[in-house]
Amino acid sequence: MRAVAWVFAGITLVGVVARLVPAAASDLPYLPVIVALTPWFAATAVVALVLSHALGAGARIAVRLLMLGALALEVLWQGLFLVPHAQAGASAGQASAPAQASATTLRVMTCNVYKGKADPKRIVELVRSGGVQVLALQETTRDFVSELERAGLGELLPYSSRASSDGVYGNGIWSALPISDAQSDAVGSSASAMPSGTVTLGAGDSGADARVCLVSVHTCAPVPGYWDLWKRSVEEIGSVRNRAEADIATRYVLMGDFNATYDHAPFREMLGGTLRDAAREVGRLTLTWPADRGLVPALSSIDHVVMGPGVGAQDIVVAPVAGTDHKALLATLEVS
Repeated sequence: MRAVAWVFAGITLVGVVARLVPAAASDLPYLPVIVALTPWFAATAVVALVLSHALGAGARIAVRLLMLGALALEVLWQGLFLVPHAQAGASAGQASAPAQASATTLRVMTCNVYKGKADPKRIVELVRSGGVQVLALQETTRDFVSELERAGLGELLPYSSRASSDGVYGNGIWSALPISDAQSDAVGSSASAMPSGTVTLGAGDSGADARVCLVSVHTCAPVPGYWDLWKRSVEEIGSVRNRAEADIATRYVLMGDFNATYDHAPFREMLGGTLRDAAREVGRLTLTWPADRGLVPALSSIDHVVMGPGVGAQDIVVAPVAGTDHKALLATLEVS
């Protein structure tokens, strides 16, 4: 029992310290993997606290103080996703119901389709039932896109902007609204081509049309041999943040598989003071990966809808999709 208490206390401390590592050192081997599990170290802290009764008096006090400190940090970090941010839309509590499209409302969805293995009919079903106006997909293949068309995606979202870095797997944006200013890679990424397209929403309360540039994001996964590329591919998205700061006439939305959670320092630095995570704004923990491990639940929030100035989040929900290791995200955005 004592050994188990020390093991759980040690796991908790490793996890908390990993979360505190600055962005400059965030590409240390396996560190990104540990940080991705940050919310779960609250559970290991509780286990260590419960088992600490088996330790000697001095060790018991030390472990309890350390675990209480770790729990306080977890509340600080994860509490961001339990309480809606001040800028959240008024309908954040109605996440289960598709929003009605309006001049200032945009319904979006993103999903990594796992090298084209996802169920295309389920993707189209979610688009139809969720009232999705813009869809971002990652890891598509030509065959998968053809299956989407056969399932009826083209009838719902007839416009698209797609790209592939290696000619096999690609990313794409599909839209119910006409797309202008399409780019094959809006980021200049070292990881994969991240296509974008701009849609125009009709005049809202402001009396002016709103241009919204949407980007399908897919960074490098943090795996052995690619730690540095993972960090660099997350940081490179900052180029869109710079564009959003300079181009006040265009709203920006980035969605997809960032392969990073809010706990990763490079992700937080990429957001800076300009971009915002929709899940944090709404106040919801969106665990999306892995989604194909049977009884093992999704452990990490690596898929995101990220918004620039002039865009707010009303709701965001997670939806399962058979065949892929990611869950889909559907969000209702408000554009001003």
